[in-house]
Order: sequence, then C-alpha cells, then structure tokens
Amino acid sequence: MEKISNESKVYEIVLYEFPNLQRFHVLLFTILLIIYLFILFGNALILLVIYREPTLHSPMYLFIATLSCLEICYTAVTIPKMLADLLDEEKKISFNECLVQAYFLHALGAAECYILTVMAYDRYLAICKPLRYTSIMTTGLYVSLVITCFIGGFLSPLIETILISFLPFCGPHRIENVFCDFPPLISLACTDTDLYVKVEFIISSFIILLTFAFVLFSYTRIISIIFRIKSKEGRQKAFSTCGAHLMVVTLFFGSIGFIYIRVTKSVSVQYDRPVGLTYVIFTPLANPIIYGLRNKEINRFLYKHFIA
Repeated sequence: MEKISNESKVYEIVLYEFPNLQRFHVLLFTILLIIYLFILFGNALILLVIYREPTLHSPMYLFIATLSCLEICYTAVTIPKMLADLLDEEKKISFNECLVQAYFLHALGAAECYILTVMAYDRYLAICKPLRYTSIMTTGLYVSLVITCFIGGFLSPLIETILISFLPFCGPHRIENVFCDFPPLISLACTDTDLYVKVEFIISSFIILLTFAFVLFSYTRIISIIFRIKSKEGRQKAFSTCGAHLMVVTLFFGSIGFIYIRVTKSVSVQYDRPVGLTYVIFTPLANPIIYGLRNKEINRFLYKHFIA
C-alpha cells in the first residue's frame, strides 16, 4: 500500500475533454479565449465602476463587486488550464495539481453559494424591512458576512481533499472531464470508494441545499411582500431589483445541484461536461451581463466614467 501511495505523488492524469471535437481545437480555443477575456473585462469593469463611484458604495453594490471578484478568481482556477489543454495533445496534469484545482474549484464554489445567499438576505431586508435596512445592513455587517463566506468556502472542501489525498491511485489515469473535480478523482482510486462518494454527497448536499433553502425562503418572503404593493410601478421596480439575482441563482444552483447531489456515478459524461461548463464558464459570463448591462445604476455610471 505504501508503494501505491508513493506512486500517486507523481501520478499524471489525462483530461479527456471533447474527443469528438479534436479537429476543432483551434476554433474552441479562440471561442473560449474570447469568453474568458469577456469574463475578466466585464467583471473588472463592474469592480472599477463601483470603486470609482461613491454613491455605489452601499452593501447592495458591494455584494455585486464581491461576486465579480469571486468570479474572476473562480474562472482562473479552470479556464487557463482548459485553454492550455486545447493546444496540448497530451493534456496531462499531475495528481497533486489536479487535487489542488479540485480543492479551489469547490472552495470558491462554496464561497459563491454563501455570497449568493447573503445577497438574497440583503434583498430581503431592502424590500421587506426598508425602514430598518440601513440600520441592519451596515458596512460592518457587510464586511463580516463576506469574510465569513470566504472562510466558510475555503473550509468546506477540506475533509474531501484530505480523504482523497490518502486514496491509493494505480490507474486508469484518465478523467473524462474538462477540469479536475472530486467525483472523477474518486472514481480513479483502486479501492472501494463508497464511503468517499457518500462523504462527497453529504458535504455537497449540505452546502447546496442549505444555501438554496435560505435563498428560496428569502425570495418567498420577498414575493409575498411585492404582491402587496399597490403601485404597479413599485411592483415592477421590486421585481427588477431581484430579477438579476434570481437569474444567477437559478443558473448556478441548478447546474451544481445536477452534478453533486447524487450518490452514484454519472449516468453519462455527455451530460456532465456541458453542465460542468455551465457553472465554470457560463455563470461567470452571465454575471457581468446581468449585473452590468441590465443594471440601470451601473450603466449610468459606466456611461459617466468611460463613455461621456
């Protein structure tokens, strides 16, 4: 067993991405690079607008800035390696690098779950308790919530990472995915992995379902309050305020729930690949579009600082 453990330290894994699209690797590289640059530029632009405009230094926009910063870090974990692999025939990654990538993918993903949850709480306070909003959602509370989200995010996958690091790996060396993740890594171990699959399921389900339940509760209360608003304009404004957040929440929680809330191996990797791409590429891509292009305040100050 010790021999196997030592071999795993220098173990190389092949990321078997899109075998049927190998001849289009240059086109895929170009498309992915354009998407990545848009994610970086769009989220960085949101950060810059919020930073330069003092009137946007309220918790609502600071949460948006935090989410943009998180998306930049989140995509940096996977997309650069995906771009490199599209131009590399071997597509190899060491076991340790693969485990580190999976850890940060889950850590930042969990942090995003928590950030989206506190953003729902922020919208709940703004709509359901408007008179008390400024006294409750202070800058100090915002800072405390964000720090807690990041600490919780980086602690969440520690147990899985430690357990997987002690697994014996003796082949095969191929992951049929575009990035490293805990479930495919566990499936490579040459031992009984039922316990590890269950631990992964329990931790992922706890994080995803708990945070989603809080978001659902917040928006249930919000919608009930909105329907009590007599003014049609008031209802439209309230729905518009929450609509962007709901779109991101639906896209993100729907995709990660499909991948991680199950106790068996994937039925088909043909489904896992596109769903995996949804939460590592398309959700970060949607963030600057939804919060930037659809937000009237950010649009107004974007025009003021960079266009006018």
